[in-house]
Amino acid sequence: MMITVLYGGEGSEREVSLRSGAAVTSAFAERGREVVAVDLRRKEDFLPLLREENVEFAFIALHGGWGEDGTIQAALEMAGIPFSGSGHAACALAMDKTASKALFRWKGISVPKGIEVERGSGVRAVLDNPHFPPLLERCGKIVVKPCCSGSTVGVSILSGTDTLAEALEEAFAYDPRVLVEEYVPGRELTVTVHEKNGAPRCLPVIEIQPVTGFYDYSSKYTPGASEYLVPAPLSEYALRRVEQASLAAHAALGCSSYSRVDLRLDEEGFPSVLEVNTVPGMTATSLVPKAASSAGISFGEFLEEVVETSLAARRN
Repeated sequence: MMITVLYGGEGSEREVSLRSGAAVTSAFAERGREVVAVDLRRKEDFLPLLREENVEFAFIALHGGWGEDGTIQAALEMAGIPFSGSGHAACALAMDKTASKALFRWKGISVPKGIEVERGSGVRAVLDNPHFPPLLERCGKIVVKPCCSGSTVGVSILSGTDTLAEALEEAFAYDPRVLVEEYVPGRELTVTVHEKNGAPRCLPVIEIQPVTGFYDYSSKYTPGASEYLVPAPLSEYALRRVEQASLAAHAALGCSSYSRVDLRLDEEGFPSVLEVNTVPGMTATSLVPKAASSAGISFGEFLEEVVETSLAARRN
């Protein structure tokens, strides 16, 4: 079966996607797979590809934007072409942090408190919101982030509100909707949920310790800018809660095959889910390959398993 790796895109995460696509293509080729890589520079490039190429299976390595928000997944579903990862509905929900966190709360999954503001709203719209004061109660810090974006682009961590206007402006540059959330002090964790024989399981938990103290874009993609503890040194109690929250978030969104759940673990050992990535990074510094390696699964083997579980999900 020919595998077509879709990567690139046109958003803020294009450079990361280019690296993911190259890594995935190389790994499949090393395993003797017939593989072709396609750089989708614009959304308009996709439909001609479906008409002109005999795409048998699409491995999606597009991060953010229309590659991860369910757009391409919906087109592939309508064309009857199997593809990697979750379906369009799960991807759309996961990409929208307001919608996904509302769902998580309804399902009893702990998430940071927050409010959403729309472009055109000033600082007063945040400060006058009756739900804003409780956001500062935890530790006096807040997080400002685009509602539908990834790779920590446009994200600011503020001590107080003195630079709130600048932080909102930066986040609005990436999305017309912005979340203002409480800052959860504690440890930065990520969990790869990987389905095996129809059942989701957690690969070893990773603890992230960025040199700068903030796991921003540079810390994520610059070799040596962060330390990764795999598996994370957690108590049995904390590990159980982290894995339960990750599996619950994966299931609540209706994800399939695999996903990556990002969390914060507070000082008392309680996790809060920050977001779920349905098309996580696959670069040399990415977290999913690190978790797979810790579990004794090579990068190529993991990709093969993603193909198999994705095909099973599409059949079902």
